[in-house]
Amino acid sequence: MTSRILITGGCGFIGSNFVRFVLAERPDWEVVNLDKLTYAGRLENLRDVEHDPRYRFVRGDICDPEVVRAAMAGCQLAVNFAAETHVDRSLLGVGHFIDTDIKGVLVLLEEARRVGLERLVQISTDEVYGSIGEGSFTEESVLNPRNPYAASKAGGDRLAFAFWATYKVPVVITRASNNYGPCQYPEKLIPLFVTNALRDEPLPLYGDGRNVRDWLHVLDHCRAVLHLLEYGVDGEVYNIAGGNERENISVTREVLRLLGKPESLIRPVADRVGHDRRYSLDASKLRALGWRPQVPFERGLAETVRWYADNDAWWRPIKDHDGEFRRYYQEQYGQRLS
Repeated sequence: MTSRILITGGCGFIGSNFVRFVLAERPDWEVVNLDKLTYAGRLENLRDVEHDPRYRFVRGDICDPEVVRAAMAGCQLAVNFAAETHVDRSLLGVGHFIDTDIKGVLVLLEEARRVGLERLVQISTDEVYGSIGEGSFTEESVLNPRNPYAASKAGGDRLAFAFWATYKVPVVITRASNNYGPCQYPEKLIPLFVTNALRDEPLPLYGDGRNVRDWLHVLDHCRAVLHLLEYGVDGEVYNIAGGNERENISVTREVLRLLGKPESLIRPVADRVGHDRRYSLDASKLRALGWRPQVPFERGLAETVRWYADNDAWWRPIKDHDGEFRRYYQEQYGQRLS
């Protein structure tokens, strides 16, 4: 039986990888990709599938009810990747985060309720839990978001649950750790540091570099989301963890080693406000459903570094000619690096 799935934010990093993954893994599914094409959403990410008859792109904003209604028409499933996602940007301005990460989720939930969608997966984040010194967060842990981005994602997360609890809209909520892989906009740690290092530019490392993150390859994330579309339980939250906790300084040094670049490129800079020290997730609930991460971090990082080295035509125009990126980089790091 053919299923039609709406993927919002499908031109972004995780969304584009998921679009491609679904088309490859479920050949009888049709995919509708709704994306606003903000700075991080790029049609180039899906050039290889844009002529696939099972794929349709719709440009629009998830905050627009008419656009969402047209895009969701005939769909049985939906996954919401559409979001403002970068902590640093949320520190510079919160409004867009509230609009997309909360108001946009409301529009999707209202339409899912109206049409009787079979399942909607709301993509949240491990950052809604805040920082943890020891142990790992479970799905029952108290939410304690400590930056505007995390707070906006927590709002959408709980709004999705409220629509399940109140109206029985069939939602599943995921909270994943830090993703990495190909096609990630070069503002996040790994793509920023890889592309800077390739050009022998300084790597602006916050604070002492000892902040710990768990790293999840984007394809393992895609496998988890598809698994939950088919086997998750409505109204439940699932942590998605890679099991690869690393200090930022360790990841930075490994990037330089893989590129054959000197550690003198590392430039410690003033830490960002409210920088959480450590994130850690217990994903045993999802593992009990049969999912396991398949990409070891060492291999995944090496493949990711190689992808950026081999695809400079993808990222150089962003760093050299995209005024949005250059403004952001100067505002975020200009004074820190001076």
